[in-house]
Amino acid sequence: MEYNKQQLEQVLYDIEPYTHRTPVLKSRLINEISGSDIWFKCENFQRMGAFKMRGAANAILNLSKEQQDKGVVTHSSGNFAQALSLAAKSLGVPAYIVMPDSAPEVKKAAVRTYGGKITECPSTLKDREDAANQIQQQTGATFIHPSNDTNVILGQGTAAIELLQEQPDLDFIITPVGGGGLIAGTALAAKFFGRNCKCVGAEPLEADDAWRSMQSGNIESNSSANTIADGLKTQLGDLNFPIILEDVDDIIRVTEAEIKSAMKLIWERMKIVIEPSSAVALAAVLKESQLFKGKKLGIIISGGNVDLKKLQEMIS
Repeated sequence: MEYNKQQLEQVLYDIEPYTHRTPVLKSRLINEISGSDIWFKCENFQRMGAFKMRGAANAILNLSKEQQDKGVVTHSSGNFAQALSLAAKSLGVPAYIVMPDSAPEVKKAAVRTYGGKITECPSTLKDREDAANQIQQQTGATFIHPSNDTNVILGQGTAAIELLQEQPDLDFIITPVGGGGLIAGTALAAKFFGRNCKCVGAEPLEADDAWRSMQSGNIESNSSANTIADGLKTQLGDLNFPIILEDVDDIIRVTEAEIKSAMKLIWERMKIVIEPSSAVALAAVLKESQLFKGKKLGIIISGGNVDLKKLQEMIS
Protein backbone atom coordinates (compact mmCIF):
# COMPACT_ATOMS: atom_id res chain seq x y z
CA MET A 1 0.00 0.00 0.00
CA GLU A 2 1.16 3.52 -0.77
CA TYR A 3 1.15 6.11 2.01
CA ASN A 4 1.50 9.91 1.84
CA LYS A 5 1.89 12.93 4.09
CA GLN A 6 -1.64 14.23 3.47
CA GLN A 7 -3.09 10.91 4.61
CA LEU A 8 -1.26 11.12 7.93
CA GLU A 9 -2.20 14.77 8.40
CA GLN A 10 -5.86 13.85 7.96
CA VAL A 11 -5.58 11.11 10.59
CA LEU A 12 -4.04 13.55 13.07
CA TYR A 13 -6.94 15.94 12.45
CA ASP A 14 -9.60 13.22 12.68
CA ILE A 15 -8.53 11.73 16.01
CA GLU A 16 -7.82 15.05 17.74
CA PRO A 17 -11.23 15.23 19.49
CA TYR A 18 -10.74 11.76 20.99
CA THR A 19 -7.09 11.83 22.09
CA HIS A 20 -4.72 13.97 24.14
CA ARG A 21 -1.82 15.87 22.64
CA THR A 22 0.64 14.43 25.12
CA PRO A 23 3.51 16.41 26.66
CA VAL A 24 7.15 16.28 25.53
CA LEU A 25 9.59 16.17 28.45
CA LYS A 26 13.36 16.39 28.86
CA SER A 27 15.88 15.38 31.51
CA ARG A 28 19.20 17.16 31.85
CA LEU A 29 20.71 14.25 33.76
CA ILE A 30 19.61 11.63 31.22
CA ASN A 31 21.06 13.80 28.47
CA GLU A 32 24.37 13.90 30.34
CA ILE A 33 24.37 10.13 30.88
CA SER A 34 23.49 9.35 27.26
CA GLY A 35 25.64 12.02 25.62
CA SER A 36 22.68 12.98 23.41
CA ASP A 37 19.81 15.46 23.42
CA ILE A 38 16.57 13.57 24.07
CA TRP A 39 12.92 14.61 23.85
CA PHE A 40 10.49 12.13 25.44
CA LYS A 41 7.02 11.97 23.89
CA CYS A 42 4.99 10.88 26.90
CA GLU A 43 2.17 8.65 25.75
CA ASN A 44 1.85 7.43 29.33
CA PHE A 45 -0.28 10.59 29.66
CA GLN A 46 -2.52 9.55 26.79
CA ARG A 47 -6.15 8.62 27.44
CA MET A 48 -6.22 5.09 28.96
CA GLY A 49 -2.48 5.46 29.54
CA ALA A 50 -0.93 4.39 26.23
CA PHE A 51 -0.39 5.31 22.58
CA LYS A 52 -2.86 2.65 21.47
CA MET A 53 -5.77 5.03 21.98
CA ARG A 54 -4.67 6.75 18.76
CA GLY A 55 -4.90 3.71 16.52
CA ALA A 56 -8.11 2.46 18.12
CA ALA A 57 -9.85 5.79 17.57
CA ASN A 58 -8.71 6.01 13.95
CA ALA A 59 -9.79 2.45 13.19
CA ILE A 60 -13.31 3.05 14.49
CA LEU A 61 -13.59 6.42 12.74
CA ASN A 62 -12.87 4.72 9.42
CA LEU A 63 -15.78 2.29 9.75
CA SER A 64 -19.07 2.94 8.03
CA LYS A 65 -22.10 3.96 10.08
CA GLU A 66 -23.53 0.48 9.63
CA GLN A 67 -20.30 -1.10 10.88
CA GLN A 68 -20.14 1.23 13.85
CA ASP A 69 -23.70 0.36 14.82
CA LYS A 70 -22.81 -3.35 14.94
CA GLY A 71 -19.68 -2.71 17.01
CA VAL A 72 -16.03 -3.73 17.06
CA VAL A 73 -14.24 -6.77 18.45
CA THR A 74 -10.63 -7.57 19.28
CA HIS A 75 -8.64 -10.03 21.34
CA SER A 76 -6.15 -8.51 23.75
CA SER A 77 -5.07 -8.87 27.34
CA GLY A 78 -3.38 -5.49 27.54
CA ASN A 79 -3.50 -1.90 26.42
CA PHE A 80 -5.39 -2.39 23.16
CA ALA A 81 -8.30 -3.98 25.02
CA GLN A 82 -8.57 -0.79 27.06
CA ALA A 83 -7.94 1.49 24.07
CA LEU A 84 -10.60 -0.04 21.85
CA SER A 85 -13.10 -0.05 24.72
CA LEU A 86 -12.54 3.65 25.50
CA ALA A 87 -12.43 4.73 21.86
CA ALA A 88 -15.65 2.84 21.18
CA LYS A 89 -17.32 4.37 24.23
CA SER A 90 -16.25 7.86 23.11
CA LEU A 91 -17.84 7.25 19.70
CA GLY A 92 -20.96 5.47 20.93
CA VAL A 93 -19.93 2.12 19.45
CA PRO A 94 -20.30 -1.31 21.14
CA ALA A 95 -16.95 -2.98 21.94
CA TYR A 96 -16.51 -6.72 22.43
CA ILE A 97 -13.20 -7.70 24.00
CA VAL A 98 -11.86 -11.25 24.10
CA MET A 99 -9.44 -11.66 27.00
CA PRO A 100 -7.62 -14.75 28.28
CA ASP A 101 -9.02 -16.01 31.56
CA SER A 102 -5.49 -15.66 32.97
CA ALA A 103 -5.43 -11.88 32.41
CA PRO A 104 -5.00 -9.87 35.64
CA GLU A 105 -8.24 -8.73 37.23
CA VAL A 106 -6.97 -5.14 37.23
CA LYS A 107 -6.88 -5.21 33.41
CA LYS A 108 -10.33 -6.74 33.15
CA ALA A 109 -11.66 -4.11 35.53
CA ALA A 110 -10.16 -1.33 33.40
CA VAL A 111 -11.80 -2.69 30.26
CA ARG A 112 -15.17 -2.86 32.00
CA THR A 113 -14.71 0.70 33.26
CA TYR A 114 -14.30 1.83 29.66
CA GLY A 115 -17.45 -0.02 28.59
CA GLY A 116 -15.92 -3.08 26.93
CA LYS A 117 -17.96 -6.29 27.00
CA ILE A 118 -15.53 -9.05 27.98
CA THR A 119 -15.57 -12.64 26.80
CA GLU A 120 -13.02 -14.81 28.60
CA CYS A 121 -11.27 -17.76 26.96
CA PRO A 122 -8.15 -19.94 27.38
CA SER A 123 -4.92 -18.05 26.72
CA THR A 124 -3.87 -19.66 23.42
CA LEU A 125 -3.98 -17.57 20.25
CA LYS A 126 -6.30 -20.09 18.60
CA ASP A 127 -8.80 -19.84 21.45
CA ARG A 128 -8.70 -16.05 21.28
CA GLU A 129 -9.24 -16.04 17.51
CA ASP A 130 -12.04 -18.60 17.73
CA ALA A 131 -13.83 -16.54 20.39
CA ALA A 132 -13.48 -13.34 18.35
CA ASN A 133 -14.78 -15.11 15.24
CA GLN A 134 -17.80 -16.39 17.14
CA ILE A 135 -18.63 -12.87 18.35
CA GLN A 136 -18.31 -11.58 14.79
CA GLN A 137 -20.76 -14.19 13.57
CA GLN A 138 -23.23 -13.48 16.36
CA THR A 139 -23.12 -9.67 16.28
CA GLY A 140 -21.72 -8.61 12.92
CA ALA A 141 -19.01 -6.65 14.75
CA THR A 142 -15.88 -5.67 12.81
CA PHE A 143 -12.59 -7.20 13.97
CA ILE A 144 -9.84 -4.65 14.72
CA HIS A 145 -6.33 -6.06 15.05
CA PRO A 146 -4.20 -4.36 17.73
CA SER A 147 -1.24 -3.72 15.41
CA ASN A 148 -1.68 -5.26 11.95
CA ASP A 149 -4.37 -2.91 10.66
CA THR A 150 -3.72 -0.02 8.27
CA ASN A 151 -5.85 2.49 10.18
CA VAL A 152 -4.33 1.43 13.49
CA ILE A 153 -0.81 1.87 12.06
CA LEU A 154 -1.63 5.36 10.77
CA GLY A 155 -3.20 6.32 14.09
CA GLN A 156 -0.15 5.18 16.07
CA GLY A 157 2.07 7.32 13.84
CA THR A 158 0.42 10.52 15.04
CA ALA A 159 2.44 10.51 18.28
CA ALA A 160 5.63 10.95 16.24
CA ILE A 161 3.98 13.59 14.04
CA GLU A 162 3.18 15.67 17.12
CA LEU A 163 6.73 15.20 18.37
CA LEU A 164 8.19 16.33 15.04
CA GLN A 165 5.88 19.33 14.97
CA GLU A 166 7.53 20.45 18.21
CA GLN A 167 11.06 19.30 17.33
CA PRO A 168 11.41 19.12 13.52
CA ASP A 169 15.20 18.65 13.54
CA LEU A 170 15.39 15.26 15.25
CA ASP A 171 18.07 12.94 13.91
CA PHE A 172 16.40 9.78 15.26
CA ILE A 173 13.12 8.63 16.74
CA ILE A 174 13.40 5.48 18.84
CA THR A 175 10.38 3.38 19.70
CA PRO A 176 9.68 -0.01 21.28
CA VAL A 177 8.77 -2.88 18.94
CA GLY A 178 6.03 -5.37 19.78
CA GLY A 179 3.33 -6.10 17.24
CA GLY A 180 4.78 -3.50 14.87
CA GLY A 181 1.99 -0.94 14.71
CA LEU A 182 3.81 1.79 16.63
CA ILE A 183 7.15 1.48 14.89
CA ALA A 184 5.55 1.25 11.44
CA GLY A 185 3.47 4.37 12.05
CA THR A 186 6.48 6.16 13.56
CA ALA A 187 8.62 5.25 10.55
CA LEU A 188 6.03 6.78 8.20
CA ALA A 189 5.88 9.92 10.34
CA ALA A 190 9.68 10.25 10.33
CA LYS A 191 9.71 9.74 6.57
CA PHE A 192 7.08 12.37 5.75
CA PHE A 193 7.47 14.90 8.56
CA GLY A 194 11.13 14.65 9.56
CA ARG A 195 14.18 16.27 8.03
CA ASN A 196 16.35 13.25 7.31
CA CYS A 197 15.08 11.69 10.54
CA LYS A 198 15.79 7.97 11.00
CA CYS A 199 13.51 5.55 12.81
CA VAL A 200 15.10 2.96 15.09
CA GLY A 201 13.36 0.20 17.01
CA ALA A 202 14.19 -1.24 20.42
CA GLU A 203 13.37 -4.79 21.46
CA PRO A 204 14.04 -7.17 24.35
CA LEU A 205 16.73 -9.73 23.62
CA GLU A 206 14.35 -12.32 25.08
CA ALA A 207 11.71 -11.48 22.44
CA ASP A 208 13.76 -10.43 19.41
CA ASP A 209 11.47 -11.64 16.62
CA ALA A 210 11.45 -8.22 14.90
CA TRP A 211 15.25 -8.06 14.83
CA ARG A 212 15.39 -11.57 13.37
CA SER A 213 12.63 -10.69 10.90
CA MET A 214 14.68 -7.78 9.57
CA GLN A 215 17.68 -10.07 9.18
CA SER A 216 15.79 -12.81 7.32
CA GLY A 217 13.29 -10.70 5.39
CA ASN A 218 10.47 -12.90 6.71
CA ILE A 219 8.17 -12.57 9.72
CA GLU A 220 9.73 -14.58 12.55
CA SER A 221 8.17 -15.62 15.85
CA ASN A 222 9.40 -16.37 19.36
CA SER A 223 9.36 -19.89 20.76
CA SER A 224 9.40 -18.25 24.19
CA ALA A 225 9.41 -14.66 25.43
CA ASN A 226 10.63 -14.41 29.01
CA THR A 227 10.73 -10.63 29.30
CA ILE A 228 9.48 -8.06 31.78
CA ALA A 229 8.33 -6.02 28.76
CA ASP A 230 5.12 -8.00 28.41
CA GLY A 231 3.64 -5.55 25.91
CA LEU A 232 6.32 -6.52 23.38
CA LYS A 233 5.69 -10.27 23.21
CA THR A 234 3.49 -10.10 20.11
CA GLN A 235 4.85 -10.54 16.59
CA LEU A 236 4.84 -8.45 13.41
CA GLY A 237 2.10 -8.66 10.78
CA ASP A 238 1.90 -8.67 7.00
CA LEU A 239 0.70 -5.04 6.85
CA ASN A 240 3.26 -3.42 9.14
CA PHE A 241 6.28 -5.58 8.27
CA PRO A 242 6.78 -4.15 4.72
CA ILE A 243 6.85 -0.64 6.21
CA ILE A 244 9.39 -1.73 8.81
CA LEU A 245 11.61 -3.36 6.19
CA GLU A 246 11.59 -0.26 4.01
CA ASP A 247 11.60 2.61 6.50
CA VAL A 248 13.14 1.41 9.79
CA ASP A 249 16.88 1.97 9.95
CA ASP A 250 17.75 -0.57 12.67
CA ILE A 251 16.47 -2.52 15.66
CA ILE A 252 18.55 -2.63 18.84
CA ARG A 253 18.18 -5.51 21.29
CA VAL A 254 18.52 -4.98 25.04
CA THR A 255 18.77 -7.26 28.06
CA GLU A 256 16.34 -7.51 30.95
CA ALA A 257 18.85 -5.80 33.24
CA GLU A 258 19.20 -2.91 30.76
CA ILE A 259 15.41 -2.53 30.56
CA LYS A 260 15.05 -2.42 34.36
CA SER A 261 17.90 0.07 34.69
CA ALA A 262 16.39 2.42 32.10
CA MET A 263 12.94 2.18 33.68
CA LYS A 264 14.33 2.94 37.12
CA LEU A 265 16.25 5.92 35.72
CA ILE A 266 13.08 7.42 34.25
CA TRP A 267 11.07 6.78 37.40
CA GLU A 268 13.70 8.36 39.63
CA ARG A 269 14.87 11.26 37.47
CA MET A 270 11.78 12.25 35.48
CA LYS A 271 9.25 11.44 38.22
CA ILE A 272 6.88 9.72 35.81
CA VAL A 273 5.52 6.17 35.87
CA ILE A 274 6.20 4.17 32.73
CA GLU A 275 5.64 0.49 31.98
CA PRO A 276 8.58 -1.83 31.22
CA SER A 277 7.88 -1.87 27.47
CA SER A 278 8.37 1.91 27.39
CA ALA A 279 11.82 1.68 28.96
CA VAL A 280 13.19 -0.45 26.13
CA ALA A 281 13.74 2.60 23.89
CA LEU A 282 15.90 4.47 26.42
CA ALA A 283 17.73 1.22 27.21
CA ALA A 284 18.69 0.98 23.53
CA VAL A 285 20.00 4.56 23.49
CA LEU A 286 22.11 3.97 26.58
CA LYS A 287 23.44 0.69 25.21
CA GLU A 288 24.45 2.19 21.85
CA SER A 289 25.45 5.60 23.18
CA GLN A 290 28.24 6.00 20.64
CA LEU A 291 25.74 5.68 17.78
CA PHE A 292 23.60 8.47 19.22
CA LYS A 293 26.32 10.66 20.74
CA GLY A 294 25.71 14.36 20.08
CA LYS A 295 22.47 13.63 18.19
CA LYS A 296 18.95 14.95 18.71
CA LEU A 297 16.68 12.07 19.65
CA GLY A 298 12.98 11.55 20.11
CA ILE A 299 11.86 8.65 22.29
CA ILE A 300 8.26 7.47 22.31
CA ILE A 301 7.26 6.57 25.87
CA SER A 302 4.61 4.08 24.80
CA GLY A 303 2.59 3.76 28.01
CA GLY A 304 2.34 3.89 31.77
CA ASN A 305 -0.09 1.14 32.73
CA VAL A 306 1.74 -0.57 35.58
CA ASP A 307 0.42 -3.02 38.14
CA LEU A 308 1.41 -1.14 41.29
CA LYS A 309 1.63 -4.38 43.25
CA LYS A 310 4.56 -5.43 41.06
CA LEU A 311 6.65 -2.26 41.24
CA GLN A 312 9.38 -3.72 43.44
CA GLU A 313 9.53 -6.90 41.37
CA MET A 314 10.09 -4.85 38.24
CA ILE A 315 13.31 -3.22 39.42
CA SER A 316 14.75 -5.88 41.72
